Amino acid sequence: MGGTGRFLSRIFLWTYERGSWQYDVAVVLIVVFVLLTPGHWFHDQPEVGVPASAAHVQLIEDAGGKQTYRVDARILAPPEQTPQLQNQLHTALQKTLPDLRGARFEISKIEAVRDDQGTVTAYRVTIQRK
Repeated sequence: MGGTGRFLSRIFLWTYERGSWQYDVAVVLIVVFVLLTPGHWFHDQPEVGVPASAAHVQLIEDAGGKQTYRVDARILAPPEQTPQLQNQLHTALQKTLPDLRGARFEISKIEAVRDDQGTVTAYRVTIQRK
């Protein structure tokens, strides 16, 4: 039993010389772990805001190639700089609206919709399809 415990502690502490069979066994075990571990174990990124759904994105106006959507602010991160906000809105529109999933479009205008206290509740987003 002492031999097994010593073997495991030396592998854990990585004390074997490079090129020895024990070192090679440790490397093989690491490679097997990396290749055989399910991918979903490593996708633990926290979700920002409320999960996006079609109810959070509404078409307000569709005029001559330009469309204006109302995007609920709860599905986005707290207010950030314009480029990051624009990227998040672009992603939110693509994820929630089936007709925009594979489409190319650019955001031409972003307006914050505020409640009585001045809190941003949504964004009016005007897009132009390319």
